[in-house]
Amino acid sequence: MADLQPPLDEPIYDLAVRPWTNMYPPEVPGSYVARVRNGVEMFQIGLDERPDGPAMHFFDQTMTHRQAGDYAHSVAAGLADLGVKPGDRVGLYLQNDPQFVISLHAIWLLGAIGVMHNPMLKARELKYQLDDAGVTVLICLESLYETALEAIGGTQTSHLIVTSEFTFAGENPAPILGKKIALDLGEALSLEKMFADYLGKQVEPYSADPAEVALLCFTSGTTGPAKAAMITHQNVAYGEIYLQEGRVGRDDIVMAGAPMFHVTGITGHIAAARLNAAPMVMFHRFDPGEYLRWLEHWRGTFSILALTAYIAIINHPDLPTRDISSLTKVFTGGAPVSPAMIARFEEVTGKYMHNTYGMTETSSPTHMVPYGMRAPIDPITGALAVGLPASNVYSAIADLETGALLGPGEIGEIISMGPDVVPGYWNKPAESAHALRGGVMHTGDVATRDADGWFFLIDRAKDLIIVSGYKVWPRDVEDVLYEHPAVLEAAVIGVPDDYRGETVKAFVSLRPGYESTTVEELLSHCKELLSAYKYPRLLEIVPEIPKTATGKILRRELRA
Repeated sequence: MADLQPPLDEPIYDLAVRPWTNMYPPEVPGSYVARVRNGVEMFQIGLDERPDGPAMHFFDQTMTHRQAGDYAHSVAAGLADLGVKPGDRVGLYLQNDPQFVISLHAIWLLGAIGVMHNPMLKARELKYQLDDAGVTVLICLESLYETALEAIGGTQTSHLIVTSEFTFAGENPAPILGKKIALDLGEALSLEKMFADYLGKQVEPYSADPAEVALLCFTSGTTGPAKAAMITHQNVAYGEIYLQEGRVGRDDIVMAGAPMFHVTGITGHIAAARLNAAPMVMFHRFDPGEYLRWLEHWRGTFSILALTAYIAIINHPDLPTRDISSLTKVFTGGAPVSPAMIARFEEVTGKYMHNTYGMTETSSPTHMVPYGMRAPIDPITGALAVGLPASNVYSAIADLETGALLGPGEIGEIISMGPDVVPGYWNKPAESAHALRGGVMHTGDVATRDADGWFFLIDRAKDLIIVSGYKVWPRDVEDVLYEHPAVLEAAVIGVPDDYRGETVKAFVSLRPGYESTTVEELLSHCKELLSAYKYPRLLEIVPEIPKTATGKILRRELRA
């Protein structure tokens, strides 16, 4: 840790030497050195310590660490014959299937860089990412082949490798996989052919320096065009935060419900499991019914998902009939969480949901509620704590205009530094310099902290609504909406108003059984609990709130 220890005379670190470490449970260290240097070493843990132990449970099938490693070496040998070398970019246009994990391991065995592509992307969007990252090889699912083929035209992508979502699904594939399709693959290659042609091949593993780029993960694009954050091998290694503060251990079973193309899937699922040689439970993509089914079947113990996913779980009709008693470590992140939602989740499941805070640019949470602790509520803002700054992380609240550091109780922007913060964006030096001013990540998220070091997220700075000169944070209104028993999901934006400048508009989706709830009833609820300038003048009941694939609310679509 010595090479990561910042000079304490730098302003950001002058915080009474990180007082929040005094709040940590005894088992959580104030700092630690990651147990591996790179992704290859991370995968090697399972091969060394539990070669014949389960690495992945895919539906009702199981793959051992040895089997997964052999497949990865086969793919690496095949990619090497295609000319893939250290630093080359290989795209993954896949769901949460074993091929994702196998291919990622193969990419790192060659010292190449994995580029994560959301499988919901259309051809035009995928083409932008392929061009932006300079992807030379793209691995995609058969169901995405036509889109991928259209997207690679005119790009640097010279090889398209296809794989079937049914390959490891067993004799009775789950309906969520859809129907098998007959494809004319033309000259496209397949992972399955690589598995056969390079059976038994072993490549010489590339030993990446921790500072080398391991992944390019595109930001969710909730506020603008997506940028490719450069996730280093060090960033991946410090996914160990889930072991230190989430207390994920060798005997845990990780429920891999978040998309693996996202940093939560990379560090919160793959790293959290592989650093322990623990198994993951995978089921192609998130579906609340499938999550509950395989949680019960495999006795999953650890979960980190977006709040919207947990909302879907507690409202799913299968929940009362499923045994979820094995699930003991529940975490969430990706958006502000209201105290009402935490309470509702615990009431329904008996499980306490631990809050976390991070972003693509931090690869892992910079703030967490350590396992076994409960998040306090800020008495001034009513916000639920997103956590304490994590081990190795230095964080502060800075003035939104001047950048000056603020004290407890003052509202400003979260700024952080630590081994999980990325070095910048791929081929975007100006954007990198702006986000990482002075080497410190400026998040754009507005928060406050208390004297003990608990951080309370208020909202995105860009989402602030100014009503007749008064500041309204969407979270304040959303929290009140979530207190109404009819509300499933809520999102709030500001819309132009000739008199007030802006006015508050809310969008709400309703829980099953509450379809008769009226707009007037919800507005009256808000009016009763909010100041006159805060309560929404406009409210629209919608079937579903638009979200990214990772569960974040797309306010720009609501504003359109």
